[in-house]
Amino acid sequence: MSKKIIVVGLGLIGGSIAKAIKLNTDHTVLGVDVNEDTLLDACSCGAIDGKAGPKDLRTADMVYLCVYPESALEFVKTHGTELKENCILTDACGIKGEICRGVKELQGTGNYVFVAGHPMAGKELSGFAASDAGIFIGASYLIAPCGAPEWAVQEVAALAKSMGFGQVVYTTPEQHDRVIAFTSQLPHVLACSYVMSPRCREHQGFSAGSYRDVSRVANINEVLWSRLFLDNRNDLLLELDELLKNLTAFRAAIDEENEEQLKALLRSAAEIKREVG
Repeated sequence: MSKKIIVVGLGLIGGSIAKAIKLNTDHTVLGVDVNEDTLLDACSCGAIDGKAGPKDLRTADMVYLCVYPESALEFVKTHGTELKENCILTDACGIKGEICRGVKELQGTGNYVFVAGHPMAGKELSGFAASDAGIFIGASYLIAPCGAPEWAVQEVAALAKSMGFGQVVYTTPEQHDRVIAFTSQLPHVLACSYVMSPRCREHQGFSAGSYRDVSRVANINEVLWSRLFLDNRNDLLLELDELLKNLTAFRAAIDEENEEQLKALLRSAAEIKREVG
């Protein structure tokens, strides 16, 4: 059955979601974005069927919030009462604790159903021009139900599968933010710290896969990621402390020329990597 889906925010992820839905389903996709040129681009390339207006908000079956966490909550506060009963409201934010708490505090502002989501895919680039339906193929889609009824959770999961996601992983907001601090946020801090070395400007001709692997995500959207880091401050600080502890152990072994300790550290890391992939 064809549904009306509104995507709010047509950046990299929102644009990619719109394109993936249009490519793989027969749903009607409408867009909301502060940039009129972006809306025109999305219409002209077929990523959306048109710009969403007030009437569309009242008749939408699903609304996808693909904006910064604060903007997502502001949208719910401003437009929640306009959404029809049982409209599924979902998001693509990189943190879940703040979003789920914020939406819960706004309960009573509408008859929508909220299901928190996080597509685990992306690029170093940002904006609609970088959006690509193919980035979701085989990726994980995280869902934190946040008390939503099972039928709504399964609708979000089914749409994710139809967009090309390889698996749907169910989690809680707390587990999501704790693990994402390690798998996503810490690598971005590490990459940015790494390229700030004066040697980075001398890497041409001396670098290969290791440099590319470590530095790739340093080409970062500072507005988005600074907000994500601060919104998930406690979990990220725990991971930073763990990283600093491990770096200190390596530094001490090298400084003291303790080859046996250095071998032990390297062996331990290799064993963990072979075990977990």
